[in-house]
Amino acid sequence: MPLSLNEIRDRATAFAREYRDASNENAEAQSFWGDFFKVFGINARRVGAFERPAQNLASQSGRGRIDYLWKGVVLVEHKSRGQDLDRAAGQARDYFPSLKDSELPRYIIVSDFARIRLYDLEADQTTEFALAELPRRLGLFGFISGYTTRNYGSLNAVDVEAAEKLGLLHDLLEDDGFGGKALDVWMVRTLFCLFADNAGIFETGIFRALIETRSAEDGSDLGALITRLHRVLATPEHQRQKSLDESLAAFPYVNGRLFDAPVEQPETNMKMRAALLDCARVDWSRVSPAIFGSLFQSIKNRAERRRGGEHYTTEANILKCLDPLFLDGLRAELAAAKQDARRLNAFLLRLRRIRIFDPACGCGNFLVVAYRELRRLELEALRRRYGGDDAGQLVGVVLSQVNVDQMFGIEVEDWPAQIAQVALWLTDHQLNMELSQEFGQLRLRLPLTTAPQILVGNALREDWAGFVKPGADAYCVGNPPFIGHQYRSAEQQADMHMVWGRDGKVNRLDYVTCWYRKGVDWMAGDDRAECCFVSTNSICQGEQVGTLWGELLQRGVRIRFAHRTFQWTSEARGKAAVHCVIIGFGLREPARRLLFDYPNIRGEPQQIEARNINPYLVDAVDVLLPSRTETPPSLPQLKKGSQPTDGGHLVLNEAEKDTLLQQEPGAEAFLRQYLGGEELINGNHRWCLWLKDADLKKLRAMPKIMARISAVKAARLKSPTPEVQRYADFPTLFTQDRQPHSDYLALPEVSSENRRFVPMAFLPPSIVASNKLQIIVGATNFHFAILNSTMHMAWMRVVAGRLESRYSYAPAVYNNFPWPTPTEAQRAAIERSAQGILDARAAHPGASLADLYDPLTMPPNLVAAHAANDRAVDAAYGQPRGFPTEAARLAFLFDLYQSLVAPLDATPTRRRPRPRRSQG
Repeated sequence: MPLSLNEIRDRATAFAREYRDASNENAEAQSFWGDFFKVFGINARRVGAFERPAQNLASQSGRGRIDYLWKGVVLVEHKSRGQDLDRAAGQARDYFPSLKDSELPRYIIVSDFARIRLYDLEADQTTEFALAELPRRLGLFGFISGYTTRNYGSLNAVDVEAAEKLGLLHDLLEDDGFGGKALDVWMVRTLFCLFADNAGIFETGIFRALIETRSAEDGSDLGALITRLHRVLATPEHQRQKSLDESLAAFPYVNGRLFDAPVEQPETNMKMRAALLDCARVDWSRVSPAIFGSLFQSIKNRAERRRGGEHYTTEANILKCLDPLFLDGLRAELAAAKQDARRLNAFLLRLRRIRIFDPACGCGNFLVVAYRELRRLELEALRRRYGGDDAGQLVGVVLSQVNVDQMFGIEVEDWPAQIAQVALWLTDHQLNMELSQEFGQLRLRLPLTTAPQILVGNALREDWAGFVKPGADAYCVGNPPFIGHQYRSAEQQADMHMVWGRDGKVNRLDYVTCWYRKGVDWMAGDDRAECCFVSTNSICQGEQVGTLWGELLQRGVRIRFAHRTFQWTSEARGKAAVHCVIIGFGLREPARRLLFDYPNIRGEPQQIEARNINPYLVDAVDVLLPSRTETPPSLPQLKKGSQPTDGGHLVLNEAEKDTLLQQEPGAEAFLRQYLGGEELINGNHRWCLWLKDADLKKLRAMPKIMARISAVKAARLKSPTPEVQRYADFPTLFTQDRQPHSDYLALPEVSSENRRFVPMAFLPPSIVASNKLQIIVGATNFHFAILNSTMHMAWMRVVAGRLESRYSYAPAVYNNFPWPTPTEAQRAAIERSAQGILDARAAHPGASLADLYDPLTMPPNLVAAHAANDRAVDAAYGQPRGFPTEAARLAFLFDLYQSLVAPLDATPTRRRPRPRRSQG
């Protein structure tokens, strides 16, 4: 297993310090590079060779020695301090002719002790830095450590401009009262014309010229003009009137049913004309059709997006699905084919057999990017097969065989389905242009005859296998809607029942899980097919895991790759901010498993080759943790604090408390400090009226408190919940009173994912714990230490639910945790380490838990106290040396859990293959 990034950073710091004064090339170079690779957990001699003999074209003897070579990965050339690194790099390249193709490195590293320079030959990038900067430059060396940063392209500025301008045009029309399907169709057709005007489908610029020269400046006749144009585009040239205005006659016949149906004509004005011309000034040839879905989202409001569950997709995120699902494999196959005509022919035939199916295709974003990448692979294969000085004479031979009819989609709404079809046609045109540039004359597929297979319907009620036959080279991929059970419409609820039935806890599953169930049904027809879906991260956390994955694992599902939680970004106005996972799965045992982890959920992933990927998206055995509400007998119970359900009348902030005491000083007898998660962490104060067993005579003498009690009663009577209504008869009491009579340990229900430890503290019974705290009555220093350990935090991070990306701590986290069974001496050591944490905190009076556990400012004595606690806890688990990585820790915990509970019939433990290092 690879080292954690923190461990690598610590080693890098020590390495830089140790060699800061080194200077002698011959005496210290091997030691330097051996220790350099150890920074990343690599034995340099095991994977490569020092002083590798090789031919050197630049030397007089023609012979030389490569300072270090890791075949196929990296070549190192080292010089004495102050020597010329350019010369070193040239010397390294001079060795290349003597190496076999399989030995040629992707990277060259040269150094003179004081400086390190890295050449990425594939990306054509060079980076140089001082040795002391190594701890901050670790991301460059993911190819050594097993952590590989995958770079995905960002959104083109022209794409953004196009989306915004077309969205503005739509808004002007809609605000003027032109809406519904007529507006939808009009915008789709306009989108096609704008693109065609720049991309070589139309004679360049004729659409813009038509608006500028044939419409009035006040825009009053623009709607009529565009409507006439639509009719022209739907009419073959030989069927058009001879007297047709030449500015309209210049447009080609498009067909493809895009302009067939008549549509209502909009009334237009000067602002609309100006907006359309503004759109026409964008260079649409540079706009990716993959962002047409964003154009669609740009003109829908936030409430509609939430109801539809739509989270439209950047190309970068689409490639996170497509690359490991099939594109990486195809690229490797093409690379292996080299210039071999037979293998290239077979590869081209395979590309034509591939079918891509998106059962929630929306505007076709996934299909567009998949089609584009297939065509580009085809182009490269054609280039290798037919390229050369006479390539321009071969256009008739090398027509593209990959076509849009290999793309299948299901979309519930008509307009997005139209956009998907148009986007694929336009992508096809762009790629035909690329093919033509490579091999000669321009070839257009006009009129449009071959069409993408886009079905308008409810994907959950359609027969997937009847629409797309599963099998080899059939891939189901997409971004289905994710909608929590509390947000579903009646129709969506009916879909859930149709797919999952009504038994058990399936009603608590997210709507997106229906696509998983349908995907498994589809693959059952031929287990060579594979699926990959973007999903809410909730399906791999908390209570949904057991319900969903118990069913899927029982049916043979195997996770082949997964992106752990990251922040999903959209290309549209009013971007949806959601936290997602990506899961690629099938019904066959995968030969290789890839796990993508995000140290920063807004950043790029680190790619690691895993032995197994379980439903929690952890490299560990397949286990399912039940939604366990009963605490094991050996532990004190964890439960929620008390809930007022009071309409806000029993709870007071600091200002409200002060006002009440000014008006009724005697109210102080009824006020108790009231803490939720926010107050516990940040040290803020709230108060509550705790009127249990209150002196009624004193209470009735305080009109301000009585007014609050009356308001509680009124609020509860308005509640739709019968139990809350019943408590209207008891307005002085909390609806749920779990306040302990002795000291208790309090944990926030929700806390930031940025902290290493969830802040928790012992509280006296005089402080009322709100329902936003989890409390443990009878907790001791032993329990405090275990819950504050890195062991427990590692477990919590993968099994707890999430609120966005923040941890949501539920009783099941605590109740399922595999606790250690320490000896008396180990238990005593753990209790001492707990006291050490409490003492370290006490050394900083006035600091809140947020202050103490800020990852940037955590006090050194508290860091040391937690480290001591971790050593004591790890020893109690029989691991006195700790764990090299968090992945190893989690694997240990899941294995321990598996050994402590009866194996689940639905999830037999599978032997995990030995891991292999991912080279990127």
